Amino acid sequence: MQKISLYDMDRTITVYGTYTPFLLHMIFARAPWRLIFLPILPFGFIAYGLKLISRGQLKTFNQRMLLGSAPRLSDLQPEIERFAEKIMRSNIHRKAIDQIEADRADGRTLVLVTASYELYVDAIVRHLDMDHVIGTRLEVDGDGRVRPHIIGENCYDDEKINRIEALFAEQGWRRAKSHVRAYSDHVSDRAMLEFADEAIATTPTPKLRRMAKMRGWKIVDWR
Repeated sequence: MQKISLYDMDRTITVYGTYTPFLLHMIFARAPWRLIFLPILPFGFIAYGLKLISRGQLKTFNQRMLLGSAPRLSDLQPEIERFAEKIMRSNIHRKAIDQIEADRADGRTLVLVTASYELYVDAIVRHLDMDHVIGTRLEVDGDGRVRPHIIGENCYDDEKINRIEALFAEQGWRRAKSHVRAYSDHVSDRAMLEFADEAIATTPTPKLRRMAKMRGWKIVDWR
């Protein structure tokens, strides 16, 4: 029996989100002049609110404004590592780390499943010493430049299940021969929680708390 634990990241393992803090970290570390684009960002949120652009397009719009359209990955990497270290110092639920360690000791395969960019999540996963990462993938061109273009779909909501099923296929795991445990704070991960044999709502939002009570899912507070 393959034992697998699926963890959402933002506000599940971390105390608060990481996407905007990542972009701001990169601005102040590399190009403070890009702060001039901040007044433009609300237009992207308005377009998203009006359903003129998707959630993924909103992310790449903000990325283009604050990170640039073609920075070299090699130039970004040192600051990505510093950002991951900052997350580990000041934006982690200690109880989440304890649960990760307990799952590891139980022989479970640890998978981080997040809508955040693999661009920086890979570094966080190395600190967490997890086995696999599933996140939103960005295009890196032949010259090693990071483009504001998502490969496939934004890893959010039902897309997480598509990516989880792809990982099962790649690893040769059989769902019927696996015990899956899933952790999340947000109702957008309903599909991932329903996919699991054991769903755990971690410091959940009110909507997920109500759903967890109705479905009989375990509720924990990691604050």
